[in-house]
Amino acid sequence: MEAYLDNAATTRAADEVAKVVTDIMLNDYGNPSSKHSKGFDAEKQVKQAAQIIAKTLKCDEKEILFTSGGTESNNMAIIESAIANKRRGNHVIVSSVEHSSVKEPFRYLEENGFNVTYLPVDNRGLVSVDALKEALDEETILVSVMLVNNEIGTIEPVEKIGKIVKDYNKDIIFHVDAIQAYGKMRIYPKKMNIDLLSVSGHKIHGPKGTGFLFIKDKTKIKPLILGGGQQRAMRSGTENVPGIAGLGKAAELIYTKDFDEKVDKMYESSNSFFVPIATSVELSPGLFDEHAEPDDTYIFLSSSACKRTSARTPSNPALTTCGALSRPLIPFICTPSSFSSSDTK
Repeated sequence: MEAYLDNAATTRAADEVAKVVTDIMLNDYGNPSSKHSKGFDAEKQVKQAAQIIAKTLKCDEKEILFTSGGTESNNMAIIESAIANKRRGNHVIVSSVEHSSVKEPFRYLEENGFNVTYLPVDNRGLVSVDALKEALDEETILVSVMLVNNEIGTIEPVEKIGKIVKDYNKDIIFHVDAIQAYGKMRIYPKKMNIDLLSVSGHKIHGPKGTGFLFIKDKTKIKPLILGGGQQRAMRSGTENVPGIAGLGKAAELIYTKDFDEKVDKMYESSNSFFVPIATSVELSPGLFDEHAEPDDTYIFLSSSACKRTSARTPSNPALTTCGALSRPLIPFICTPSSFSSSDTK
């Protein structure tokens, strides 16, 4: 029996999701823009998915824009909002621990004349709100901070950050990469002062190649893809109806039944699995010690004994080894197993 421990990278599609996708590919295969029954049926599937997702975020369905995934959502949110608001200023702010689908768009903006500030984090991966306060100025038009770190599961204080940003200037756009957070916690963008929120389908047992971008009403942003004017001219191209419906089904499965119990189970499973690992490999478990010597050998379990009130999610546990390469430890954990490993210098 294989143990798959890499759900932060991708998930197996839920059976119900696969059924919906297959059924639509074979039956409701019309073009949503077509003015006949097949087109109307397909359009209904897209609308229903938007309604389901909007309900999970407590927003309007018109604020949901379907994309090909998290990378596209992040690229559009960052690049196109910066370009749309360039007349107001050319300063943008981002945390220093973002996913590459956020880092690279900011690098692109930097190469094209924008002034980029990278916010530092502490040894837990938490963004410095004091650095943010110091960085905000009259030229700032965009701030982007992820909700959950994809490497170590740190939950960033985005609601606090959103309030700081909007108290300084309500016109500054606040973008949040919620790709590792959606499905693991309740997210209400408007309450959290979020203007743009990125989500990917394949992280929540939905189809690959699907995602969405929450765009708060009246947020100034340009389309990334031009063409036939689909999705209110914000993302042209025939909608991926099977994928969109599958994404909607995945969101429905997660959020509409026993959501809190599911999250509690994740915390329980994470703690019961990762805490004993240190003993099994005869290394010393413990919190990260910034004063450790370079040759010391120990393990840092980022999610050990994590609770709902902690600053980490149970879905992105990070087992960090100092003085030992991570790959040789894999056989001690589970065989056969599937999870991500990297050795850094």
